[in-house]
Amino acid sequence: MFSGISLPFMAKNLPPQTIELIAERFRALGEPVRLQILMALREGERTVSDLVELQGTSQANISKHLQVLTASGFLKRRKQGLNVFYAISDKEIFNMCEAVCGNIRKQAEARAKLLG
Repeated sequence: MFSGISLPFMAKNLPPQTIELIAERFRALGEPVRLQILMALREGERTVSDLVELQGTSQANISKHLQVLTASGFLKRRKQGLNVFYAISDKEIFNMCEAVCGNIRKQAEARAKLLG
């Protein structure tokens, strides 16, 4: 499914704790706003205010999603004066997103071919 990407989590006999950590990271990506935040941060670090403006939602909503992404290890944060800056801490997330997008694209092309 994800050609070119190593999937060590598919190994046999993983401890239940490891499986739970993997599931937690996937759950963190299960919200469209969180994916949009990751895409916005792909260009570089941003403040909470920047993300609120880009997403057009409340600061409380953005902060909630940032907390989940940070706790899951996808983001890092730094404080400078009154501002908190967020940045991607695990750039591998984009390889996974590209693999999923490529798979979706292939499926859409196959469906389009079938429909003529």
